[in-house]
Amino acid sequence: MTINLGWIDVTVLVAVLLSALGIGLWASRRNKSADAFLYADRSMPWWAILGSIVATETSAVTVLSVTGVGYGDVGMKFLQFGFGLLLGRLVVAAVFMPLFFSGRLTSAYEVLEKRFGITVRRFAGAMFLVARNIGDGLRLYLGALVLQVLLGFSLIECVLITGVITIVYTCLGGIRSVVWNDCIQLLIYVAGGIATLFFLANLIPGGWGAMFDGIPPGKLNPFDFGFTLSENNQVWASVLGGAVLGMGTHGTDQMMVQRYLSTRTRQQASLALSVSGLVIVFQFALFLFIGVCLGIFYDGRADAPEKADQVYQHFIVNYFPTNSGLAGLMLAAVLAATMSTLSSSFSASASSLLNDFVRPLLRQPMNERRMLRVSQVMAVGFGCLQMLVGITAQWWGGPSVVFAVLGIAGFVFGVLLGVFALAMLVPRAGTAAVLIAAAVALAAVSFVKFGLPRWDIVVASHWLALIGSGTALTVGGVVSLLMPKTDQTRTP
Repeated sequence: MTINLGWIDVTVLVAVLLSALGIGLWASRRNKSADAFLYADRSMPWWAILGSIVATETSAVTVLSVTGVGYGDVGMKFLQFGFGLLLGRLVVAAVFMPLFFSGRLTSAYEVLEKRFGITVRRFAGAMFLVARNIGDGLRLYLGALVLQVLLGFSLIECVLITGVITIVYTCLGGIRSVVWNDCIQLLIYVAGGIATLFFLANLIPGGWGAMFDGIPPGKLNPFDFGFTLSENNQVWASVLGGAVLGMGTHGTDQMMVQRYLSTRTRQQASLALSVSGLVIVFQFALFLFIGVCLGIFYDGRADAPEKADQVYQHFIVNYFPTNSGLAGLMLAAVLAATMSTLSSSFSASASSLLNDFVRPLLRQPMNERRMLRVSQVMAVGFGCLQMLVGITAQWWGGPSVVFAVLGIAGFVFGVLLGVFALAMLVPRAGTAAVLIAAAVALAAVSFVKFGLPRWDIVVASHWLALIGSGTALTVGGVVSLLMPKTDQTRTP
């Protein structure tokens, strides 16, 4: 069953898509160089970067899955993870940000070249490109699955519609278009969530009072102080693991660092990152609470969906009013959340490929106009690559494989965090020690993720970033003690 759209809903949806293209066209007039295309001439206001950071890390599947978590037994306890992410951002703002603004950097991994040489920079850039493009290609696939249910189009059509529109406005306007579209897309899906709450209150007999009275005891409690190694939704795994993951994804991911480098000053970048953590906590709280309220709405109903992460789309399809604009708004929200992640990924991947791989190999620098064109072609190429991943993912073995690969993309940034920690904390570490440490850490996390379950030992996914970064730092420190000092052990 697909959602019934009236002309008002269609108008809202089309207006959102046209606005994205319009912003891309408007921003294209200011792209006179690769620096303008990839870093907006370092001129973006902090509050716009804040909105872009939040929208970039929120996909359509994230919105639907977080709502499903609130609908299920976990309730508001997932909010602990948001507190961990906030803590991790504060560390990045205090410790990592000075490194990124020590000169006119173009890549997060340029910091590693200063410390270890070009080989480690390229290794980190390659890890980023592989993890980001596989992970975001699969996010495109999962978002297309949602659109397939809501619109009734084929999966390939949903992938192409989302991917092509995102490629066009990204390649027209560059990071400036990406950031401004991210801000609008953030407002759209948050507005859709708030509208859902009010609509739910009208559907439940007794309104807001009955809705609050119907919440099961303990479901609004955000904390669980127990400890089980396999449980994600306890304070230790959520806060500690979330903090380390936040340091990895926001301190070593070029997609985020590109945003920091697009601001005017280090102080503005730190402010945007720190406040974005508060916005993420609010966003988690909003969609978790929607899930809790959907649990009240569906209680006792025969048509309640079997899977928790399908409850929001089931509610949209079956209960949203036709031709009120609300259904169109929620469809736009699903598209917006997906496109914000993809556009950021296209731009950041082009930035990393150009600055970490192409420019260091050039004997003579390219002129600005040619570098701009090369950046745009790279962004198109990464867009096509992610659409190819999104289309072929349906034959990869099903959702379990998809989420396994998404997990791999996640723990890569834990290993990269360990590499950055070696640069800052282990003066003796050289190139060989870092590469050995990263290889061992990747093997260790892979074993924990895929090997231990064969012996019925399951480790919560929130611990993976800590295991990856801790292993890399420990192994790198030990290996550096066993190897002679090299001339690459420079102070960052």
